[in-house]
Amino acid sequence: MKVKVFTIFPELFPGFLGYSLTGRALEKGLWSYETVNIRDYAFDKHGSVDDTPCGGGAGMIMRADVLGEALKANYQGGRLLNMSPRGRPLTQELVKELSKEDNLSIICSRFEGIDQRVLDAYGAEDISIGDYILTGGEQAAQILLDAVIRLRPGVLGNQESIEHESFEDHLLEHPQYTRPITWEGRTVPDVLMSGHHRNIADWRLQESEKTTQQNRPDLWKKYLDSKRD
Repeated sequence: MKVKVFTIFPELFPGFLGYSLTGRALEKGLWSYETVNIRDYAFDKHGSVDDTPCGGGAGMIMRADVLGEALKANYQGGRLLNMSPRGRPLTQELVKELSKEDNLSIICSRFEGIDQRVLDAYGAEDISIGDYILTGGEQAAQILLDAVIRLRPGVLGNQESIEHESFEDHLLEHPQYTRPITWEGRTVPDVLMSGHHRNIADWRLQESEKTTQQNRPDLWKKYLDSKRD
């Protein structure tokens, strides 16, 4: 997977993507990244990339002409994403979809947003990592890439880990335990030490159902609907 990131802070990359699984995958060449400094395409000596919003209002807007020049010089096709709180929610289903792409380009917006004309001109897809506001799109882009890269072939050693993660089949993952069996008076549930695989599977399903019902009623409804189907 080749990743191209459009940002005014290229020094923020690869960030935490340079460590652990994604870092080792980067070293192995399972994915690569390139940053494009949007300021390099500014028209003045100050590297200005933003201006006041048309119609008035607080904050500044990233200019279409500056970002447009950066895209014109560096964007070579494929999925183009814009990290924005107004975008389509980043779900595990979307992560799986994006993990099948061989080329991803990501715009990391700043300020109050980006001039809509350049987003429309290049068909950028707005993607949100949650209902909250960050100082910029770089953090969101790294979260998206972390979720996507780990699903690429060869990145995660145990494929079974993916198959039993949260959000598979609209359920959150069951509680997990390891040794020591007793810790500060708390013990691992007996069923997990029984060696009875069917009972263990039943327990894990029940715990996943209980956790999902308590914490994510939206997913619980999808789960019940899928069972009815």
